[in-house]
Amino acid sequence: MTDSRPVVTRFAPSPTGYLHIGGARTALFNWLYARGRNGRFLLRIEDTDRARSTPEATAAILKGLEWLGLDWDGEPVSQFEGRARHAEVARAMLANGTAYKCFSTAEEIEAFRDAAKAEGRSTLFLSPWRDADPATHPDAPFVIRLRAPRDGQTVVRDAVQGDVTFGNDQLDDMILLRSDGTPTYMHAVVVDDHDMGVTHVIRGDDHLTNAARQIQIYQAMGWDVPVFAHIPLIHGEDGKKLSKRHGAVGLHEFAAMGYPAAAMRNYLARLGWSHGDDELFDDDQARAWFDLPGIGKAPARLDFKKLEHVSGWHIARMEDDALMAEIAAYLAETGAPALTETQKARLAPALPALKAKAKTLPALLEQGHFALVSRPLAVEDKAAAALDTVSRSILAELTAALQHASWDRDDLEAAAKQIGLSHGLGLGKIAAPLRAALAGRSSTPSVFDMMLALGREETLARLQDQAG
Repeated sequence: MTDSRPVVTRFAPSPTGYLHIGGARTALFNWLYARGRNGRFLLRIEDTDRARSTPEATAAILKGLEWLGLDWDGEPVSQFEGRARHAEVARAMLANGTAYKCFSTAEEIEAFRDAAKAEGRSTLFLSPWRDADPATHPDAPFVIRLRAPRDGQTVVRDAVQGDVTFGNDQLDDMILLRSDGTPTYMHAVVVDDHDMGVTHVIRGDDHLTNAARQIQIYQAMGWDVPVFAHIPLIHGEDGKKLSKRHGAVGLHEFAAMGYPAAAMRNYLARLGWSHGDDELFDDDQARAWFDLPGIGKAPARLDFKKLEHVSGWHIARMEDDALMAEIAAYLAETGAPALTETQKARLAPALPALKAKAKTLPALLEQGHFALVSRPLAVEDKAAAALDTVSRSILAELTAALQHASWDRDDLEAAAKQIGLSHGLGLGKIAAPLRAALAGRSSTPSVFDMMLALGREETLARLQDQAG
């Protein structure tokens, strides 16, 4: 299971759609493993399916990885562009006797399988051309098949699943090169991983059977077999395989829901991997701790409540500049207008108060609504109910009292208390009209946090707008 070579991992998505959250986790595991060992993390776009692969899907995958904060080494590799190399290796196997030409037609193979099924025999196709004399080869189209061992076993020594044994009599002579000269996916993957120097193949456990067949290609070429680590898939909260019926499954959907990238990295890392009882951690800790033995064998379950908890922890600890950048990315992802310079100037000083309670970016912006709106404020009905004649009179007095106050929390609070006492009211009683005047709402952050964020001029203007 050990490998003395410098660590090289890869993420190899097919560009046929958006980046699925399961794919994002696979990319993260590969990234963490490489980055934690001063290794290289490579990106390969498996675009051999020309009918389904699109430039738009490739762009979406790259955008998703960039948003998640996973940087890769070198340029992304196109599998399709390596087809000449894949054919070259297939011909080399033909030359060394580990592959052979098969002239069986699709109709002949189908007839064989139909007969085998009717007679209750194995439908595993055994090509009659495997040991045929080359002199008998017809002048006809052919595929190149692997001359797989018929006896014994192929063992996948997996860092997550343990040793998984496959009887060679259950593995067919798979096609390496089609009759049109194009490589099959199974063959191309092995050639690419070898040529890219990949030492560790970390991927979903739906590829476990593929590993047995791919090992046979490594062995046929005399190449080093990488360390395999097949990770369980992600299930929904109901324990069933994750699908669109569970709601969000694309990484872009989580970005649009307002979860910061740092929180997604933390959450996805814990989705199927553990480091003791640690649930909340930063990138440095994740890179230092991540290892293959910490990956469990059972499917992980998506849990939105836990994701919100992780998200809130990261938002609360995020530097204000980084949080403003996350907000900008969130607004861009959802197609919402970017913040104006005025909105940024008012929101930034409010962040220390806002981020302590927010679980997501939209929740933070909802609480920061007061900093994003312009005068004259639209006042919600519930808030407007607090603006009676007496309250408006109190706001007028407070406006006058604050004209020359030093703009710090203690002085602002003292001035408000003094005005309240003069009317026989505590702070709680004058908070409602203050909220209405400053935010147009009845549910807001602390009125003094809002005053400090808005500044003297804007605060006094909003109070004056509602004063009697």
